Amino acid sequence: MHDRRIAGTKANVDHIAITAAGIWVIDAKRYKGRPELKIEGGILRARVEKVLVGRRDCTKLVDGVLKQIDLVRDVVGDIPVTGALCFVEADWPLIGGAFATRGVHALWPKRLAKLLIETKGSVDVQAARETLASYFPPA
Repeated sequence: MHDRRIAGTKANVDHIAITAAGIWVIDAKRYKGRPELKIEGGILRARVEKVLVGRRDCTKLVDGVLKQIDLVRDVVGDIPVTGALCFVEADWPLIGGAFATRGVHALWPKRLAKLLIETKGSVDVQAARETLASYFPPA
């Protein structure tokens, strides 16, 4: 499901993918630069994880995905809901590069597609789609 409106706001959910293993809330971003997870602090100071794309601090994007996950979770109940930031046209390294922070994956389109295809489970995809479509109409 693509470009779904969030009731009562001007915001939208870019993509909702429903698989047999669960639901993915996907926020697609077209940013230049290399996405990376920068970790500060730890032993003497509080650990802080930041998402950077090039020099741009994109940590707030994770908060946005987490809010969208909560909205979807409120609708579907016990079905697992996972979040992803999909950086299109970013400068990903040849090896590795994908990471997760606070339960939200940061990756590129082909890597995300591979994760979606590999999942197995017992979610009734059609029923979940109908439920979500009624709460999140097209934008």
